[in-house]
Amino acid sequence: MEDTHTPRLSVRGVTKTYGAFTALNEVSFELRGGEIMALLGENGAGKSTLVKILSGLVAPDAGEIVIDGEAVDLDTVAASQAAGIAVVQQEYSTVPTMSVADNLFLGQAAAPWIRRPRRLVREAREILARVGLEHLDPRVEVATLSVAEMQLVEIARVLARDARILIFDEPTAALSDAEVGRVLDAARRLAGEGRSIIYVTHRLGEVFEIADRVTIFRNGTSEPPYDVDDLDVDTVVAKMIGRELAHLYPDRGTGGGQVVLEARKLVAPGFRAPLDMVVRAGEIHGLTGQVGSGASAVIEALAGLAPVLDGELRIDGSAGAARSRRAGIRAGVAYCSPDRKRDGIFAQSSVRHNLSSPWLSSVSRSGFIKRAQETRSASAVADAFALDAGRLDRTLGSLSGGNQQKVAVGKWSGIRPRVLLVEEPTRGVDVGARADIYATLRRIAESGVAVVVCSSDTNEVLGLSDTVTTFYRGVATHSRPAAAWTEHELVREVLHREEVSA
Repeated sequence: MEDTHTPRLSVRGVTKTYGAFTALNEVSFELRGGEIMALLGENGAGKSTLVKILSGLVAPDAGEIVIDGEAVDLDTVAASQAAGIAVVQQEYSTVPTMSVADNLFLGQAAAPWIRRPRRLVREAREILARVGLEHLDPRVEVATLSVAEMQLVEIARVLARDARILIFDEPTAALSDAEVGRVLDAARRLAGEGRSIIYVTHRLGEVFEIADRVTIFRNGTSEPPYDVDDLDVDTVVAKMIGRELAHLYPDRGTGGGQVVLEARKLVAPGFRAPLDMVVRAGEIHGLTGQVGSGASAVIEALAGLAPVLDGELRIDGSAGAARSRRAGIRAGVAYCSPDRKRDGIFAQSSVRHNLSSPWLSSVSRSGFIKRAQETRSASAVADAFALDAGRLDRTLGSLSGGNQQKVAVGKWSGIRPRVLLVEEPTRGVDVGARADIYATLRRIAESGVAVVVCSSDTNEVLGLSDTVTTFYRGVATHSRPAAAWTEHELVREVLHREEVSA
């Protein structure tokens, strides 16, 4: 870490309010040259507001921002970029049909190499090498890249602007454990060059792996930074949520219920071998593997989102449930998407309307919704899923990611599902909300539902599930009780033995 007397970035007493709501209250911290500072806090704690202020999207109401000893006015995105700040977003901003090289320099039309293709490619190779993509051909289209490579290209794009302060905003949320390491290596490499990094994440393991210091946000305020060496996970969680979190994962179920979901020699797109799987009432069955391993393909086939090419799928002994998504819902199969913003919720609608969306027919007649009945039913769901019933009329998109995810899961309880399929249940969700979601999934299972969870987070799968099935290159490799796995064995299986030893 670069040792300088003048901090690279100083945030002094920054305050931001929205009406009666205070998003930030006199937040202060300093970022040194060559340092990786982790920014932690629950959803709604103020992290996103600070990132928007530093990136020029939102103006603070009070306070001062100082870069290299000089106060700056970050009133626009252009001003933020001119000050040497760049944000690596969780959601990709690249153009899939353009080449990697063109994406790196997109928006820099005045640069001389834009008109000289050979120099464009040469410059692109140099930048890609700095994020660990030295073997990537800059001339290929972004659409051909893996998810991890796309994220590294996002990082490379900010280097093309020669930014000195990089904000990594949930950069690994969509990545498997195997791919996360490539992003962390890139962050270390850039800090080694003297660049300063603000690292926003909900994955606490990453913090202890790469961060030098930690600044914790809670209810719009910030605490003085802590050295990572002085912290442990339990201490961080307690400071983030204001209470001790005794158990992140609920106790496992007793199992032994009747068979609810049964796949026999099932074949679907993304499978390289037929699948046999049984899930019982009261059980949480975890599926895990690297991105593209086939785990998510199983969920899509079970939900009716992908065609069953061969074999048989039975729900409570009845075949044919997966012919279509509609048929699956009629058979009692509920599905929660890994991308709640795209197809899991209606962000611009109220919490009440979101909760009632799968079961509108039960609270409507002749095309008209019975408002009182809808409210009573939605309030019951909100209570069961630890949602504030007083927020039923709030726009769902205005709530935290954790509350949005609770709605995305909870809305299906109204159809009394026999099977609940959930992909990446806590992606982009803070640790406090994670505990609530895990407890909710366990309560659903205990009500007699067969729950199938697909996650690229091996710790999550191991901690939450009763049974774990691993996938590799379209094949289910092993399936056994979660208690029979160790964390090391599970990670090794997901990476596959041949690759680990290579």
